[in-house]
Amino acid sequence: MKIVLDTNALLISIPKKSKFRLIFDALINKTYTLIISNEILTEYFEIIDQKANYTVASNIIEMLLSLENVEKKEVYYKWDLIQIDKDDNKFIDCAIAGNADFIVSNDHHFNVLRKISFPSISVISINEFLDILKNEIQA
Repeated sequence: MKIVLDTNALLISIPKKSKFRLIFDALINKTYTLIISNEILTEYFEIIDQKANYTVASNIIEMLLSLENVEKKEVYYKWDLIQIDKDDNKFIDCAIAGNADFIVSNDHHFNVLRKISFPSISVISINEFLDILKNEIQA
C-alpha cells in the first residue's frame, strides 16, 4: 500500500503516547510505503522544527530518507486542484506522481477531490488509515 501523509497526520503519529503512534511504527516496520517529494519533506521539516526543535526535525527527516519503504518522487506537473489552500496541492501532485493508493489527511480542503473524476485520488482520514493498519497487522 502506497500513501502520502499530510503533515498533520505525520505530526500526530510521532509522539510515543499518541493514539496514532501505530502509523509511525508501521512506517518504520515497512507495513506501507510512504511517497514524499522535496516540497513535502521541506514542510515536514519546517513544521516539526516549529513544534519540537531542529534536532528532532533533522533526525526524523534523516530517518525518513533512510527507510527503504519511503519513495522520493520528482513532481513534474502541478495539477492545482485545491484553490482554497494551494499549499495542499503538493500532496496531490506527489500522490499522482507516486501512484499512491491514497492521501491520509483530516484536512477538509481535500474534500474537493471527491468531486473531481480525473485524476482520481482517494483521500482517507487518519482514523480510517489507523483502522486499515490495525487490520493489516492482525492479518
